[in-house]
Formats: sequence, C-alpha cells, structure tokens
Amino acid sequence: MVKRMVLVAGNIGSGKTSLTERIGQRLGWHTAYESVADNPYLPNFYADMKTWSFHLQIYFLGHRAQQHLDMWNDPRSTIIDRSIYEDAYIFARALHHMGNLSELDYQSYRRVFDLIVKNLPAPSLLIYLKAPVKVLMERIRKRARNIETGITEEYLSLLESYYDEWMATFDLCPVLTLRTDDLDFVHQPRHLDTVVKRIQDKLAGKEEIVF
Repeated sequence: MVKRMVLVAGNIGSGKTSLTERIGQRLGWHTAYESVADNPYLPNFYADMKTWSFHLQIYFLGHRAQQHLDMWNDPRSTIIDRSIYEDAYIFARALHHMGNLSELDYQSYRRVFDLIVKNLPAPSLLIYLKAPVKVLMERIRKRARNIETGITEEYLSLLESYYDEWMATFDLCPVLTLRTDDLDFVHQPRHLDTVVKRIQDKLAGKEEIVF
C-alpha cells in the first residue's frame, strides 16, 4: 500500500473531526486531532486574547509541526484534523486583523512559520470542507461547546474570506473541496461512500466529474 498523508481543512463547524474519524475507521488510516483539551494556553487566551494570542499561536505552531512530522514518518497512511497552514493563513491572520496580535508579533510569528513549513514534507491531499455560515452557526449552537460561545457570524464570515483567499493560491498538493451542507457522512452511509470514492479518485489522480 502507498503511504498517504491527508489533511482536513475548513471553517469551524464544517465537519473536520467527524470526517477524520470516519475516514480513519473506513480506510484503516491513523488519525490525529487538534490539541485542545491539553492546550495549556487556551484558558488564558479566552480570558485575555490580546495578551495571550502570540503565546497560543506559537504553541499551536510547534504542536502542529511535530504532529505533521510524526504522521509523515508513521508507516501507515494518516489523516489529520486541521492543517498547520491554517494557523497562519486563517487564524493568526484573523487575530491580527481584530487587533489581538500586534503587527510586530504577527510578523515575528510569520517568519518562524515560514522557516518551519518550507522544510515540512508536502501532504498527499488536502480536503477542504465548506458550508454556508448559517449552517456552521447552527452546528456550533447544537454542539454547545463552552469555548465556542463567543463565535459570531461575522467572525465565521471573516474566516471564510481568508479560506477562499488561501485556497486560491494553495499549490502544495491536490485539493478536494467538499460542500458539507449537502453531505451527511455522519448518519448516511451512502454519503460516506461517496466521500471515500472521491478521496480515492483524487489520490489516484483521476479527474473529478461533478454532476
């Protein structure tokens, strides 16, 4: 079997964790997830974003770089919930835009990020999950996570605009874009079958036929 490393990217509530879990189970791939429960900076960050944004982004950068390398070096095929690239192109950029990350800290972070990622092996495939902001808000409301109570439609729309810009220039590997408002791979086995086939076809270099 050919070793694959697949990254799952997308806005908050787009279905990254659910897809990662199910693809891992279906294809027998090793899975990896975001460091949230054991992240020592998150409580301080949510209490005072301006003070702790830089610390949090540096922590995530180190964590994701190590995760990327560990999963690349694993002999099994792997799938990762969220990519190291989103930290810089989406979330650090948003923190800077909102005034929570100073220009100096943002530029320092980007220099370190650029040095790290240019030495990382390229993934085999990036799966980009996309859904309308109103759908994302409804999913976030239903799962009712405490750390997500302050998320607004405006914030999700800002992130979406950054995702669109990032996707327009991303060229490290093939990209498979999935509209998750039309796919219920959690409850509909045939929808998961469709996603699995599209992933396998993309990895095989087959041209997509979208009906």
